[in-house]
Amino acid sequence: MLTVCPHCQTINRVPAERSANDPTCAKCKNALLDGQPVELTDANFDRFISRTELPIVVDFWAAWCGPCQMMAPQFKQAAERFKGRVIFAKVDSDNNPRAAARFGIRSLPTLVMLRGGAEVNRQAGAMQTAQIAAWVNNAAQGS
Repeated sequence: MLTVCPHCQTINRVPAERSANDPTCAKCKNALLDGQPVELTDANFDRFISRTELPIVVDFWAAWCGPCQMMAPQFKQAAERFKGRVIFAKVDSDNNPRAAARFGIRSLPTLVMLRGGAEVNRQAGAMQTAQIAAWVNNAAQGS
């Protein structure tokens, strides 16, 4: 499967059976699927979501948003749970308005699950780790 390096944007081919074994980028040698949320920007958003074959859960958030701040550690824990199976990404919608506008983000936080660059599910509002995990599982089964 293909995955884009969150550090240098190189497209890497990772055997599916090795996705949970801490693969590294062929170019920059940084971790590809380390179970940590990836920061996406307007500059790298399209390449990352369109060329990565794993499902991607994007948290659209803002620094001024209290519920976003409360959910951040929960989102990080969920990312760790799905290491190697689902990529979790964060987009600061204030600093990256094109990515937020592309998905019509109107409330924060909003989670969007993507596959092949296309939206397959969405959930607005802050959630706990278990709720995020349940939503990801349900969204992944429905796609």
